Amino acid sequence: MPASSPAPSSPSSPSSPSPAPSCSLPLFSGAFPSRDAVVAALRGAGCVFAEDEAALILDASRTAADLTALVERRVTGLPLELVLGWAEFRGLRVAVAPGVFVPRRRTEFLVSQALAQVPRAEVVVDLCCGSGAVGAALAAALGRPEVHAADVDPAAVRCARGNLADAGGRVYAGDLFDALPDTLRGRVDILAANVPYVPTGEVALLPAEARDHEPLVALDGGSDGLDVLRRVAAAAPGWLAPGGCLLVETSERQAADAVGAFARAGLTTRLAVCEDLYAHVVIGVRD
Repeated sequence: MPASSPAPSSPSSPSSPSPAPSCSLPLFSGAFPSRDAVVAALRGAGCVFAEDEAALILDASRTAADLTALVERRVTGLPLELVLGWAEFRGLRVAVAPGVFVPRRRTEFLVSQALAQVPRAEVVVDLCCGSGAVGAALAAALGRPEVHAADVDPAAVRCARGNLADAGGRVYAGDLFDALPDTLRGRVDILAANVPYVPTGEVALLPAEARDHEPLVALDGGSDGLDVLRRVAAAAPGWLAPGGCLLVETSERQAADAVGAFARAGLTTRLAVCEDLYAHVVIGVRD
């Protein structure tokens, strides 16, 4: 699954609140409470972008009881994406479920870099796929490539299968490349692997929305955060087509070591940075 050090970004990019005391709206009969009442409840719980979140929650509610339940879930600390059941990613509504890593908006930069590197990719693999957001976004941009995805977590596999169904994507359960069919060896044009990269000792420092609601396997990257990245980089050349690329998200602090791991694997390597999204993506091309 993908991982990240900051908390998830919501569909409207609100920042994630800290755990807050329970706050509830009264149950209204036959009519919604005012938008202002919803905003006030969210703001009281620490939601910085309360107005944006209120609009999304109101839109998702069909009855007054629905609205009250959704607001109560949010103000008690459930990530907005799990309250809504979806996360926005490159203009797509990607379904998310409890226990599945929520795609971060900054990972959109990884997708844009993949498309710039191989704009006519025919075979795409979303490794450590989580919800399958990266594979779904690449499929939407490329037309209808051959899409494969894999994750070690069964909950993620179920979620990704739903999100990739319209693209005809095939999703496998298993550890990294062990999950993929051998027929993909030497054929992959884009290999996106949003691996876990939080150092083990820093997982406890993550925002509660990530720490309490996302699986540890999607967050913990080992002692320095690069254990899974090194494994992926070492094996990737055997799966890439000539000119194919591997893309992995990492942190600014880890970028130099991540570039070194790619170079040792024999890939022509560069680091792409987006300051606006605070995104760092290592790109390795098989010559």
